[in-house]
Amino acid sequence: MKKEEKQEGKMDDQVMMEEYKRLATPGTPHKLLARMAGRWNTKTRSWMGPDKPPTESTGSCELEMLFDGRYLQQECSGDMMGSPFTGVGVTGYDNHTKKFVSTWMDSMSTGIYFFEGTGSADGKGFTQEGHHNDAVQGPMQWRAVTRLVDDNTFVFEMYGAHKKGKEEKMMEMTYTRK
Repeated sequence: MKKEEKQEGKMDDQVMMEEYKRLATPGTPHKLLARMAGRWNTKTRSWMGPDKPPTESTGSCELEMLFDGRYLQQECSGDMMGSPFTGVGVTGYDNHTKKFVSTWMDSMSTGIYFFEGTGSADGKGFTQEGHHNDAVQGPMQWRAVTRLVDDNTFVFEMYGAHKKGKEEKMMEMTYTRK
């Protein structure tokens, strides 16, 4: 777009529609997400504190691309800390903000979690950040790292820090293609 058209607010309708179309077209980051589509077995390790051993659980997830390759939807089930668990998430890449954006909701809470972040330099993953107000421990910062190991394996790691505390690894989930 021409700079002066943007500044004056008199953008031609055709120019505006072309810009919206460009921003709505899936690109390289969306291809990264598409590589994660499929049926997966999961192995999860969860830590309740830095000095405690992780608990381990297994599950399965189905991931599919939505809206002609724009978003990746994830549906997971298994057990978490000895209880049945189900969760649904959607991840996309916003061409306008140049960020990966995600939502997550599951059977262990009533909140919807929001994350956003950037892709890795090697193009094989992304790191996102988010926050929420933990019902027991108060405000918490999250950092989530997703990295593709190969076409049949990817890893999701979740880190958290309460208030002014040190960041700790809370969860690691390894996805293996079925």
